[in-house]
Amino acid sequence: MAALAEQGVKPSSPVFAHHLKVSPDTFDFELGVKVAAPVRATGRVKPGGLPATKVARTIYSGPYEGLPSAWGEFDAWMRANSHEKSEGLWELYSVGPQSTPDPANWRTELNRPLKT
Repeated sequence: MAALAEQGVKPSSPVFAHHLKVSPDTFDFELGVKVAAPVRATGRVKPGGLPATKVARTIYSGPYEGLPSAWGEFDAWMRANSHEKSEGLWELYSVGPQSTPDPANWRTELNRPLKT
């Protein structure tokens, strides 16, 4: 956020985590926000984007500790409904500690790319 402020660029979305690879031995992800103006690379900050793809999406309500179970339920729903997931996923933290101190009111958007 400091790098964006230094460039005079304001975020236009909540923070999201783009998980590039999730496996038992690897957890590779990047954090991002949507912006309305180009961002120059500086330090660990670099411009990027989410892939244009068809996704399955749901909203999880509750504290972050419940996210693993929410993903498990979401993946089970996808299998039961014949949706084949692709690599990666992302979470958009639409309502979190920045919005309300009560974790019961937090909302996380779960996005899973689908194979087409």
